Amino acid sequence: MLPASIQITGEQLSAAEVQDICESLKEDSVRLLSVRGCQLSDRDFGRVCRSVAESRSLAQLNLNLAVVSSVSRTRHLADALKTNRSLQTLFLHGNPLLDAGLVTLNAALSTHPALVSLDLGDCMLGDEALRLICGMLPPDGAKSGLRELTLSANPGISSKGWARLTIAVAHSSQLRVLNLDYNPLGDRIAGMLAVAVASSRTLEALDLEGTGLTNQSAQVFLDMVENYPTSLRVLVLSENDISPELQQQICDLLSEAEDDDDRAATPLQPGHASSSALLPIRDKYQPIRDKYQPIRDKYQHPAWLPHSNSSPQMVLLTSGLGESLLAETEM
Repeated sequence: MLPASIQITGEQLSAAEVQDICESLKEDSVRLLSVRGCQLSDRDFGRVCRSVAESRSLAQLNLNLAVVSSVSRTRHLADALKTNRSLQTLFLHGNPLLDAGLVTLNAALSTHPALVSLDLGDCMLGDEALRLICGMLPPDGAKSGLRELTLSANPGISSKGWARLTIAVAHSSQLRVLNLDYNPLGDRIAGMLAVAVASSRTLEALDLEGTGLTNQSAQVFLDMVENYPTSLRVLVLSENDISPELQQQICDLLSEAEDDDDRAATPLQPGHASSSALLPIRDKYQPIRDKYQPIRDKYQHPAWLPHSNSSPQMVLLTSGLGESLLAETEM
């Protein structure tokens, strides 16, 4: 039997339900587990983590929205990740981890053999946590690292911390998608990011929605995509003080570059099934994360408002090792 998915949102989980989840994990019959926003006892959370540790089929784990709500739960999760060898995608968006939580998780995250996609948005992180995260973006040839990273809505990170990240991005040999939306970056950090993007040979999607940018930043990005070769194919600049005309110019240039990529791609031979690896990055880049409407003009803790409607959406996960994971994921 093919591995299935378990997706529960915002419910109080009973001991019996937790038992069913644990048994399914231990039987290697679950590929995707999402309990975003669910309430369960500390004891039951520990049981789930021990089962995650044993699972050989679990590829995606979603613990968004305050499921990892204490130091003890962070330790349980770290212990599970040290033993698990199958997990490729981990969502921790909206958990109060703080820097101390990242210190607890760091060893397990940075040495996990399969993890390639990590969401740490709105986790109340600071510079110390970001320093550890940069270690998960190793330079060329060092070791494998993250392909997708989300750090949305972490306003506690300073300019110094973001500068450190731009250096790591410039030298990362793996990173393809970077989401920094709803952080107070400003034009100075955006300029550093433009240099990092120009240096990167892998980064294809960058989300800078609601990051306090102006036309100054947009002009830098426009000059970059217009005059220099880059892997970038998606740049999100909405909810910034940037003219629609500049945004459209950048979008058109990126679209032209992607069209050139498509024409240069080797045509499929008759009888061969199409591969998700050949899909344009615009089709792949459908974030399956929790995204929020910020408090306008203030970079405070965002209100919990889903980016899309409540209906399930087919989403292509581009973080699989060797192949993409196609799953119906509830937003």
